[in-house]
Amino acid sequence: MELVYIILPFALLLAAIALVAFIWAAKSGQFDDLETPGRRVLLDDVEDVKPEQANASDSQAAQPKDPN
Repeated sequence: MELVYIILPFALLLAAIALVAFIWAAKSGQFDDLETPGRRVLLDDVEDVKPEQANASDSQAAQPKDPN
């Protein structure tokens, strides 16, 4: 029975922390767009590559490798 006096306040404190974290996340916009991140994984992110990176990788691929 003495254990209840320790566990109950701990459980209430943990629940209060979880509630505050959820309210903070909801107010900061964490749950505004739930579909785009899941679809973004399926698409090719061509737009994320900078033009300098794309040109450098194209020129390296176009150059023949020296067998020596």
